Amino acid sequence: MRRFILYNRAIIEQAPLQIYYSAIVFAPAMSPVRRQFKDLIPTWMKQLPKVENAWNPLLQTLEGHSDEVIAVAFSPDGKQLVSASHDGTVRLWDAGSGAALQTLEGHSEWVEAVAFSPDGKKLASASDDKTVRLWDAGSGAALQMLEVGAAVHTLSFSDDGTFLQTDRGPLYTAFLSDGVAIARQNLPCSIFVKEQWVSRGMQHVLWLPPEHRPSRVAVHGSLAGLGYVSGRVSFMEFAS
Repeated sequence: MRRFILYNRAIIEQAPLQIYYSAIVFAPAMSPVRRQFKDLIPTWMKQLPKVENAWNPLLQTLEGHSDEVIAVAFSPDGKQLVSASHDGTVRLWDAGSGAALQTLEGHSEWVEAVAFSPDGKKLASASDDKTVRLWDAGSGAALQMLEVGAAVHTLSFSDDGTFLQTDRGPLYTAFLSDGVAIARQNLPCSIFVKEQWVSRGMQHVLWLPPEHRPSRVAVHGSLAGLGYVSGRVSFMEFAS
């Protein structure tokens, strides 16, 4: 019964009477709930769809995004799931029940990456609008918008939560006692690739000609990998 409810949660919440139609009709043929309530299947359905005999590993489908979901991440305790979509929103879900907890809006372009902080209290999201946004994972409140100046496609928090590792380079944040986040982007000894420049600290160190401006970037310490639409990949290493 728990599998039955989880699998059909979305339609039960929207149209409860569908529990006697869609929910039973599409339940596995040999499941106890299907066999117990098969007499309640509407008689006006003369031929039923072929279904599996038993439940498959799929627990439930979380619906709400209006466009492609591009990134998902679990909270450190596994109780919450965050999803990022090309509809420009970030959604927070209860991983146990599948209930929608928060819809985080603010990005003006596709959201490409999301991550929980190590303590699970904050979220970070990166978008093609060239910003990284920080959110309170409990309330959904927007904490800070960090102007990155380049589209970020991957991000993760450091173990101590003091900076974000992105595909463009490290993005440093210091959370103060009053909850304000200060961005200290491109600190000395860190490489950051931004549009036509490779920067170290706050200084532009290498200009990239148009044919060498990448569509995707990976930065690890002093090593930068640049990927191009032509299929070519190049690497550059800078003195530490």
